[in-house]
Amino acid sequence: MSKLNLTGLSKSELETRLQKMGEKRFHGRQLFKWLYSVRQYDFELMTDLSKELRDKLAENFEINGLNPEDHRISVDGTEKFLFRLDDNKPIETVVIPSEEEDRSPSTSSGRNTACISSQAGCAVGCFFCATGTMGLLRDLTAGEIVGQLMFLRDKYGPSAFSNVVMMGMGEPLLNFKNVIDAIRIMTDETGLNISPKKIVLSTSGITPKIIKLAEEKVGVRLALSLHAATQQKRQVIMPIAKTFKLDKLMKAVRLYADSSNLPVTFEYILFAGFNDTKQDVEDLSRLVRGLRCKINVIAYNPVPGLDFKRPSDDKINWFGKELNQKVKAVTVRKSRGMDIDAACGQLAARKFEKDRVSAQI
Repeated sequence: MSKLNLTGLSKSELETRLQKMGEKRFHGRQLFKWLYSVRQYDFELMTDLSKELRDKLAENFEINGLNPEDHRISVDGTEKFLFRLDDNKPIETVVIPSEEEDRSPSTSSGRNTACISSQAGCAVGCFFCATGTMGLLRDLTAGEIVGQLMFLRDKYGPSAFSNVVMMGMGEPLLNFKNVIDAIRIMTDETGLNISPKKIVLSTSGITPKIIKLAEEKVGVRLALSLHAATQQKRQVIMPIAKTFKLDKLMKAVRLYADSSNLPVTFEYILFAGFNDTKQDVEDLSRLVRGLRCKINVIAYNPVPGLDFKRPSDDKINWFGKELNQKVKAVTVRKSRGMDIDAACGQLAARKFEKDRVSAQI
């Protein structure tokens, strides 16, 4: 009989498991701390548990993490890991050093951002995104989501990253329960102990789930992948915009900002000749008026085979300066890891396509 992998189980789930084994519930809390805080995966070394209990745990359970199939390091310090899940599905995790440091996690001061995936592939199908070319393969479990962060801490130590962004492969709000379970493990003081304010959940705009996220009160920051400030333009590049219209989406975003008392981040990727004009500046500043927010202007990281181009550096800087005159908090971010296929899903999509072609031969 196969053993149950405990990675991804919440504190209450571990308490229930231990209780069903005839043990006290508090042993589940002890196990939770060993698993996520201490990151001790050998039951025999969980020294505050009795020998009898350790033997029972080893007999019934296992603790398995993620192991990378591919690891690439950019000249700017960005690192990308490609993992194969138990069913051979590919996912990615990217570690981005702060722009002030441009160093890998092994040599930086810990001001790194871990960009993690919530799904293998993605069903949203934004026309500019490499992940969208794969379609949705499946949701990640809570264990596979937090497992990405556990791997980074195991590899680089407790200062492997200071911020977490759920901006990797997949749409987090379409894997709602597992994402919420993972966030609760991340933010628990005896879990990964990450401040909710250091976690950003990025969505393409699933309006009812943004409202539901506000009701969960997990306290994480919300980022909206906007990329166009009018309904007409947005639905050209993001098919999901036809279902979740921009006016109602912005009402949900404002509700989240009010309920969380946190500023919202708008991700705005610049595409040459599409959303980089003076009129786009006017539309964007009007859309966010009166909302406590910041806007990240991001140069497009080109994906081979997709019909979008990166604007010139002069155009990117011009757009940022124009917008900054109308919106208080604007950041122009350079593309990172362009030499290692660091665009979202790019490496995994290449591997997936290679596997698909091989299977047909």
